[in-house]
Amino acid sequence: MKNRNFLKTIEQFSDTDVIAQILAGNTALFEILIRRYNPHLYKTARGYGYCHDDAEDLMQEAYISAYQNLAKFEARASFKTWLIRIMLNLCYHRAQRHSFKNETTIEDFLQQSSEPMFSAHSHNDTAASVLNRELHHVIEASLEKLPDDYRMTFTLRELTGLNVAETAELTNTTPANVKVRLNRAKVMLRKEIEKVYSPEEIFEFNLIYCDKIVDNVMKRISEMNAGGHL
Repeated sequence: MKNRNFLKTIEQFSDTDVIAQILAGNTALFEILIRRYNPHLYKTARGYGYCHDDAEDLMQEAYISAYQNLAKFEARASFKTWLIRIMLNLCYHRAQRHSFKNETTIEDFLQQSSEPMFSAHSHNDTAASVLNRELHHVIEASLEKLPDDYRMTFTLRELTGLNVAETAELTNTTPANVKVRLNRAKVMLRKEIEKVYSPEEIFEFNLIYCDKIVDNVMKRISEMNAGGHL
């Protein structure tokens, strides 16, 4: 598959190298950043409480905003942290515009998250189907107990891989508070979920959806470049 081969060839390039090339005019390399951070942005949006479709929309907005402001990235923090901050700002502003507050029910969340999370082989695997149903029950029982702050802290630390300092910066709190929230979230959620799946498997962004985001964002970037805008 093209996307798998593409991913193998880009691992050697750092974010800084890629960004320098993009700013020098090789805008096609922005695809590297999209593929590299699709799972992280997806998990961030879902952790904020948005459904799959809204998460995709927000991801595209985040990438376009990042592209337009790429020259302003000063590398004082990692590009990953900078990009997730853009995503969180978009999540917050959309919530304010639409008075969004946990509109997605747990049942909706489970139904929407099952397809990107369990794709391809799971439909034909009876054992996997049983585990999927078990995981749904685990998530349903556990997520209901998680306050918003704990859910987001867990998402940023455990699912997107940010460190304590980065999580504190993005959630406007202290490192000590991040540790407290994370520990409490783990008690309520992580132990139950990890009986079946590891944290990395939660909210996974399937390659099918990854390609969709890449195609949409790169098309918009191409249109912007044609109009003379960076």
